[in-house]
Amino acid sequence: MAEPALQAGQLFPALHRAMKAAGRVILDIYHGTDDWEVETKSDDSPLTRADREANEVICAALAELDFQAPIISEENREVPWAERRNWEWCWLVDPLDGTKEFIKRNGEFTINVALVHEGRAVLGVVYAPVLDELYWAALGQGAWMDAGEGPMRLHAPRFRKEQAGLRVVCSRSHLNDATRAFVEQFEAPELISRGSAFKFLMVARGEAHVYPRLAPTMEWDTAAAQVVLEEAGGKVLQYENGQPLRYNKENLRNPWFVAWGDVVA
Repeated sequence: MAEPALQAGQLFPALHRAMKAAGRVILDIYHGTDDWEVETKSDDSPLTRADREANEVICAALAELDFQAPIISEENREVPWAERRNWEWCWLVDPLDGTKEFIKRNGEFTINVALVHEGRAVLGVVYAPVLDELYWAALGQGAWMDAGEGPMRLHAPRFRKEQAGLRVVCSRSHLNDATRAFVEQFEAPELISRGSAFKFLMVARGEAHVYPRLAPTMEWDTAAAQVVLEEAGGKVLQYENGQPLRYNKENLRNPWFVAWGDVVA
């Protein structure tokens, strides 16, 4: 098969259906019961029945695609690096990004699926079930969203770092001292709090200028939304060296990073 990023038109319909199906599973649990079977994982993050059941839906859908690649999912058994290092292609799946927001019932959670080629995320789909908003992008094909009125192309905001009043979007759960120090470099910034991949999406939609994440994340948290933001004209750069985030690394934890809109040097 030719490079999937160039044949995204063939992949997206099935991916969109899978995201909507997983979203229905999540919403049935979200609205239907308080018995979410919440567990605590080894990193102290929560896991619910919605995470597990949505993961089953997405992984089953990926297994039915004509194009096949191994899956790295937050909820699957971790594959050893000795095996993963030889993968040219792989899927990165977060079936419920923002489990803490799910538990708080504030609606700020997403489903994230990305396709990675030789360490670069080249295709991404993000779905916000509560809002019924679908976002997608593939390398060289632009970024798009559909909130029920048909596809709309996304454009990140163009700006200079010296501008006053830049909108800086941060995590609801990880506003630490390093993030506060980063924000202080800007003149009269407006601080906005959001959960999950919504922070990337706000920048891609032009509703925020920058998203600093100077706290831990995992690869499945960021890959899909990174493609959307990059194809909208933004970029996601490592905090220490200014290089784009890479994927399917030996350690699946991301370094600190900053997601920018279309910043002018």
